[in-house]
Amino acid sequence: MPPHQLADFVKAYDVRGLVPEQLDVDVAWALGAAFAEVVITREGGKGCVIGHDMRATSPELSRAFAAGVTSRGVDVTLIGLASTDGLYFASGHLDLAGAMFTASHNPAAYNGIKLCRRGARPVGQDSGLGEVRDLAQELLDGTAEQRHEEEGTLTERDVLADYAGFLRGLVDLSGIRPLKVVVDAGNGMGGHTVPAVLETGAGLPALPLTVVPLYFELDGTFPNHEANPLEPENLRDLQAAVVEHGADLGLAFDGDADRCFVVDERGEPVSPSAITALIATREVAREVAAGTPAHEVAIVHNVITSAQVPEVIAGLGARAVRTRVGHSFIKGEMARADAVFGGEHSAHYYFRDFWFADTGMLAAMHVLAALGEEDAPLSELMADWTAYAASGEINSTVDDAAASTARVREWARDKDVAVDELDGLTLTHEGGAGDPMWWLNLRASNTEPLLRLNVEAADADTMAAIRDDVLSVVRGTSQGDS
Repeated sequence: MPPHQLADFVKAYDVRGLVPEQLDVDVAWALGAAFAEVVITREGGKGCVIGHDMRATSPELSRAFAAGVTSRGVDVTLIGLASTDGLYFASGHLDLAGAMFTASHNPAAYNGIKLCRRGARPVGQDSGLGEVRDLAQELLDGTAEQRHEEEGTLTERDVLADYAGFLRGLVDLSGIRPLKVVVDAGNGMGGHTVPAVLETGAGLPALPLTVVPLYFELDGTFPNHEANPLEPENLRDLQAAVVEHGADLGLAFDGDADRCFVVDERGEPVSPSAITALIATREVAREVAAGTPAHEVAIVHNVITSAQVPEVIAGLGARAVRTRVGHSFIKGEMARADAVFGGEHSAHYYFRDFWFADTGMLAAMHVLAALGEEDAPLSELMADWTAYAASGEINSTVDDAAASTARVREWARDKDVAVDELDGLTLTHEGGAGDPMWWLNLRASNTEPLLRLNVEAADADTMAAIRDDVLSVVRGTSQGDS
């Protein structure tokens, strides 16, 4: 069998590959040893905490990674089954570097690893992951210098109750009105964490919540639907159940439960940008109540979040910080700005109180608290934050991303737009009386021959017209005339 080529599946932010064709126990061991050398030992870390999801291959792979870490004299704490935000909690709470074995929403044939420094700080391609990959490749190829030293220790620790108690301490749900909530865990790790946090699985006091569970059984084959709520098809069961049970809202978690999607009492999806605006409003209010001037409160959002998000933040008197798409960029900007909160279009939500890391569960608790503190239904509560029409992300396969992007630039040459290149190409038309506002972002994929288009406008007709024009230009079916 030819040697594994780690460059094929060690991505910009994490490891994600087919098992065992790409990721097997030998690869996991090598990545563990490399992670210990490049990140933990070099930064003077005390050890490493390792968790895993419900996939059949996760326990074996996580144990192999742990063996690689301990082979470098670094101690390991195994926390067993965990959500990714549960692993981030352990990393922050224990002040240890971390590794989470999960392929998130990918199909059952995949597995992967999300790595972090102690305090849940990110490890990406430009912040150590590339060096980890290269050293692991040398270990697999037999070209790295062999090291022999006293092995680190291996201990086991259950942190689920501590994780649940910590989150309960951040958002008080005890005094809200009674709510019925349907939760679709998609056979992923939400089935492990939701009972502990929202019910009484961790020995915590009961909350005024009636939880209707969907697919809480942990099953890495995903027998009911893929654990990827970003795809509308995977929300259908939740939407139907919310209406059937007369629930106040529905929550859907992805496979490793670090993302949370929301549907209202009608079964209609609520955009992650609207959730970002809601949580931003709550977090700014909390900071101001604690004595921080509003203008000193920072909220981070990425370049394809709705234009309404920075508008809401500005309306609160707070500071909106715009950054590139991707968790390592968001987390880095969160730390630099000391931002209290950050949100992405993909339903990743980041909190300063959670070591600047993302947690779908804490975001869900904010939504429950906001709804439970009001008498209005969720659809009415969210109406103020859904003013614009959005296309969602549309992918186009192209032969030359740069050439397609240049054609879009030419198409926009006479359209009175501001041009921004923070992350791909962003064109913004401010509009005016009788001239609707619109903006678009066109970004190339890091790993595939794709261009990703997002369009938002003041009304649906304008959005559709801009979307269709730009897609025709990108895909070469138009000469760029609007």
